[in-house]
Amino acid sequence: MSLKDFAATLPDFAKDIRLNVGSLLNETNLSDQRKYGLLLACAHGSGHKPLVDATEAEVDGKLSPEAANAARAAAAVMAMNNVYYRFTHLAGNKEYVNMPAKLRMNVIGAPGIDKADFELFSLAVSAMNGCGLCIDAHEKVLKGHDVKAETIQSAVRIASVMKAVATVHAATA
Repeated sequence: MSLKDFAATLPDFAKDIRLNVGSLLNETNLSDQRKYGLLLACAHGSGHKPLVDATEAEVDGKLSPEAANAARAAAAVMAMNNVYYRFTHLAGNKEYVNMPAKLRMNVIGAPGIDKADFELFSLAVSAMNGCGLCIDAHEKVLKGHDVKAETIQSAVRIASVMKAVATVHAATA
């Protein structure tokens, strides 16, 4: 099932979400690797298996194996990092900020694709997970790679729509 077909199963009260999925699929502000990588990273980041399956089908043949793996890896490592770093940021005891994380996250240094693309995937998943510290860190790296604000906004739009698709489908399926 394609992502558009999956979105078509959403109830009428989520018509705007269905229409937004169509807009995302027609996005022209991003390269295909970025667009489909973001869709895949955000689907995996949602943790909603039916959305993951539909998105995996959608991106099949549109992403290199390396890009698909990097998108999945971004979702996986952000699932861990967003919890940890959100805690260090929100905890009243600032002692935690200076403690070593002691978490393996080698994929961030060697994602197997262009660093800016991986950082964009990571920023989108971090936005879904609400980790301000991670959002700021990834945006800083992206700005260092001369990634435009419009590109970052497009990534977060994809994250917001994919999160909405997962939330509505999980609540109504």
